[in-house]
Amino acid sequence: MVHIPSLFDVGSVTHAGRVRARNEDSCLVRTDIGLWAVADGMGGHEAGDLASNIVVQSLDTIGAPDSAADLLAQCEARLFSANQQILALSHARQGAIVGTTTAVLLIRDGHYACIWAGDSRVYLINRGGIKQVSHDHSELEELIAGGALSREEVQGWPNSVITRAVGVVADPEFEVVTGPAEPEDVFVICSDGLTRHVQDDEIQQYAASRLAQAACEDMLALALERGGLDNVTIVIARLLVPRSSEPTRTPLDREQRP
Repeated sequence: MVHIPSLFDVGSVTHAGRVRARNEDSCLVRTDIGLWAVADGMGGHEAGDLASNIVVQSLDTIGAPDSAADLLAQCEARLFSANQQILALSHARQGAIVGTTTAVLLIRDGHYACIWAGDSRVYLINRGGIKQVSHDHSELEELIAGGALSREEVQGWPNSVITRAVGVVADPEFEVVTGPAEPEDVFVICSDGLTRHVQDDEIQQYAASRLAQAACEDMLALALERGGLDNVTIVIARLLVPRSSEPTRTPLDREQRP
């Protein structure tokens, strides 16, 4: 299969918020290979910013992929490598818990893959509305999935403990979801510092109606206005309609054709 590069409108922001002194979020924009990522260092633990940076720096070493499958395989290999590096950091700090959530979006050859661990999220916005592609790896989400609580009952609850992360165990569990990626699809990757303050329908409104960078900046401003209680990181990637490779013909050109 011949690879036809996609065109994207991309934006990104990351901010410490109004409460925390340090930004433990990191993000990566590698539009050249069709990869975008958000990592949220585990708050309250040591070196969360180092953990999220290790993930981003590891992913940034990915070379030009041969195919969508190769891109996913390289991504998974880098995430497992980052996990080992973070575990080594924890060992060097006398066993202190060090970890980070990670959400990665890959787009190539008309398909996307979302790979994640933790509660950083990937959304897809299209003509059908907004859909959360990932689901949170958290105790609260497990209670909802098990039927112990309804989603309405947990509105306004404090942040739940995450159940998966990079750098916490020797054999990390990542979840992968794939699907078609079509022109005008909008993907939003974000840390929970955004979703703590901004609802899904608001994310859809901002991301669908603005250029990617403006949407990121406006949603950040909204999260800060509502308290900015955590670090906030947002990456938006919108697939653009490909330009036709056929030269434009004038009416005169068409009249002269045999």
